[in-house]
Amino acid sequence: MLLGFVKVVKNKAYFKRYQVKFRRRREGKTDYFARKRLVIQDKNKYNTPKYRIIVRFSNRDICCQIAYAKIEGDQIVAAAYSHELPKYGITVGLTNYAAAYCTGLLLARRLLNKFGLDQVYEGQVEVTGDEFNVESLDGQPGAFTCYLDAGLARTTTGNKVFGALKGAVDGGLAIPHSIKRFPGYDVESKEFNAELHRKHIMGMNVSDYMSYLMEEDEDAYKRQFSRFIKNGVAPDMGRFSAS
Repeated sequence: MLLGFVKVVKNKAYFKRYQVKFRRRREGKTDYFARKRLVIQDKNKYNTPKYRIIVRFSNRDICCQIAYAKIEGDQIVAAAYSHELPKYGITVGLTNYAAAYCTGLLLARRLLNKFGLDQVYEGQVEVTGDEFNVESLDGQPGAFTCYLDAGLARTTTGNKVFGALKGAVDGGLAIPHSIKRFPGYDVESKEFNAELHRKHIMGMNVSDYMSYLMEEDEDAYKRQFSRFIKNGVAPDMGRFSAS
């Protein structure tokens, strides 16, 4: 029996030249292609920090941070978490779109207060769900500008990451964005329904689903919304996730 010639691909030369990837790339935690573009500052801005609003989701929490990169590692300027929201009256649904909005809003107000800008940039006082951008005021310090760091999250239309972004913008931070990724934007008609976005911010979509499930399958309702029932949150309360 004759054997054909088999080329050895991973030979000694291959392993001599092999370079391992960064640890966080090996662990699948950091997208360095995106990070490089979020971190590198323009050379004509010298040592000015380039701030990022970092939004991360776990099964039970939402973490929002303002950070900038240094050689030693990222420096955190301010942070807010959705597990803090019960102090402000939001006891359940701490990982939904409404909670993401509230966490972003809390972070923005906390950061501006730290820098003494909370009275200068009040942000969007009334929740409308419509487009809103913060601009620097004449004779005042410039608006605090940062850029969204969504990590490995899929930036699809309606992603909760954009709920946190909307909360931070409404809170008074200048973050470059468009309305195309908010709930309520229709790709085909290219129109934005601000009222639908507002319903997501106020948690009305969850309230509607609770009402539907209560009528259709009460056992499923009790199972899925057990914590809501325990905390006395009913569907007709409507705005339970934004107060």
